[in-house]
Amino acid sequence: MAAAQEADGAGSAVVAAGGGGSGQVTSNGSIGRDPPAETQPQNPPPQPAPNAWQVIKGVLFRIFIIWVISSWFRRGPAPQDQAGPGGAPRVASRNLFPKDTLMNLHVYISEHEHFTDFNATSALFWEQHDLVYGDWTSGENSDGCYEHFAELDIPQSVQQNGSIYIHVYFTKSGFHPDPRQKALYRRLATVHMSRMINKYKRRRFQKTKNLLTGETEADPEMIKRAEDYGPVEVISHWHPNITINIVDDHTPWVKGSVPPPLDQYVKFDAVSGDYYPIIYFNDYWNLQKDYYPINESLASLPLRVSFCPLSLWRWQLYAAQSTKSPWNFLGDELYEQSDEEQDSVKVALLETNPYLLALTIIVSIVHSVFEFLAFKNDIQFWNSRQSLEGLSVRSVFFGVFQSFVVLLYILDNETNFVVQVSVFIGVLIDLWKITKVMDVRLDREHKVAGLFPRPTFKDKSTYIESSTKVYDDMAFRYLSWILFPLLGCYAVYSLLYLEHKGWYSWVLSMLYGFLLTFGFITMTPQLFINYKLKSVAHLPWRMLTYKALNTFIDDLFAFVIKMPVMYRIGCLRDDVVFFIYLYQRWIYRVDPTRVNEFGMSGEAPTAAAAVAGALPPPPAPAPTTTAAAAREEASTPLPAKPTPGASSTSEPQEAPPKPAEDKKRD
Repeated sequence: MAAAQEADGAGSAVVAAGGGGSGQVTSNGSIGRDPPAETQPQNPPPQPAPNAWQVIKGVLFRIFIIWVISSWFRRGPAPQDQAGPGGAPRVASRNLFPKDTLMNLHVYISEHEHFTDFNATSALFWEQHDLVYGDWTSGENSDGCYEHFAELDIPQSVQQNGSIYIHVYFTKSGFHPDPRQKALYRRLATVHMSRMINKYKRRRFQKTKNLLTGETEADPEMIKRAEDYGPVEVISHWHPNITINIVDDHTPWVKGSVPPPLDQYVKFDAVSGDYYPIIYFNDYWNLQKDYYPINESLASLPLRVSFCPLSLWRWQLYAAQSTKSPWNFLGDELYEQSDEEQDSVKVALLETNPYLLALTIIVSIVHSVFEFLAFKNDIQFWNSRQSLEGLSVRSVFFGVFQSFVVLLYILDNETNFVVQVSVFIGVLIDLWKITKVMDVRLDREHKVAGLFPRPTFKDKSTYIESSTKVYDDMAFRYLSWILFPLLGCYAVYSLLYLEHKGWYSWVLSMLYGFLLTFGFITMTPQLFINYKLKSVAHLPWRMLTYKALNTFIDDLFAFVIKMPVMYRIGCLRDDVVFFIYLYQRWIYRVDPTRVNEFGMSGEAPTAAAAVAGALPPPPAPAPTTTAAAAREEASTPLPAKPTPGASSTSEPQEAPPKPAEDKKRD
């Protein structure tokens, strides 16, 4: 019953994130100022991203799939080597920077991944002295955080899609990070971490145009770049905020026993065996929509670097969110789309009322459970169905057509791999349903192209012998009077006012848009068959109930949370159809005493025996007349004496007497 559109959301503004609002939320919750707006060029309008309600459901579903896959392939963990080189057990290590250690922060910006030019004053971005390791009370806001903002001059190589790196050094007070200064440099007193701070993103350009006029509303500059670099261009992007976290952790880690993904960040000294303080570059709250491309039109780049301490459990959350390496086989494009989807979750966490957010998560879990139960009961219903009486077979074929259109549409629009797989599985299930509603055989005598057996389809006997086929044909004939004019009007509208890549894309987008808008009409033939049969006992009510509950949940959030108008209309029209189903169930009551085609009824055997005992006994020989019966018979006026030759029965004289077989049949 759920509508075909996939759009949900959550909102109510509290605090903005990234670099595009009134403030920047750092990793510890502090808010910084944004860079001047004039330094950020105008971006082309982004496509509407999926909202939080949809994304939360998708994330829960993906977590379930990942858990199933990992459970299926999981093996026992390999025994970890707890012994040292000499066979002795490894000793737990310690942090090389004890609690309350005085340290200095040195931040350098360079085009080179490996930094050695410590004497270049232009490379030094920020230097902060006498920081206390594990201090949570210093700083401007008494939260242990410091920040520094400056404008960076853009090197020519960076303007031409080059990379730029940030190099961070923490040294104990009195030491220097330059190894060439022998008197001030100590290896165990220096911890270093570097990272590329620009981000490469794919910008896709689809050459669309009006198929009749050949005109397009796309930017001419974008068209030229698409002709020069192709439909996909990798461009360097910039975000003006980054946070440097040093984890306040003194856990006695054992080398080789650090659990993933934390083992990627804990670095041990090869000589002493102790580990360096953990430095983490935190850009979790940098939204994808706040990145903008770096090009030759920019003379400088704004950069705000914040330093904050970070607790161990929060670092574990951030590290788990940023770890993607186990799924490299899905491709980088999935990562980009996943990042854009996670933006909706981040915005929901920042801007949504906590109670509404908790309610959204709970209802999302319930929604996912109902979807799974509806899917399970739908499979069970069609797998165990023996008779097709009362079921619309044509609706099953129309569902296959809908699934194929959706699959071809998402393939044409290069949707991510996860969506493609889920839609493809739906197509296979719809094709499986055809084998349940028709007799499908392979004709090996008349092959297609002389190679492949020709599939033949034949209606099942339970569908032909009942009146369902007549009503099904009648319902779709009436339905065609509505659908075909609407399809023609929508096709003309799409051709006149919308842009497409070509005629193939126009056909797919037109059919897809039409099914989204008017697809609910295809549920009406089943209503017509129910009306003609005056029965709803043949419907899969469990599956319909779960889908209806999901639709009601969608209704609740469609009007509480900001959502597209078409989605709200879709939820409302699905509710109308389901209420008609409920009305039919109310007026077409189920008769438990009615015997079906298998000779079974809905009554218990004892109840059936009681009913059988209540039936009148077969006629017996007339007993001796009692006195009361004689008096009653005497008081009854006698009928007129029939004329000779007339029948002695109560039939009219002009009607011939009925044979005994006809009387028995009556």
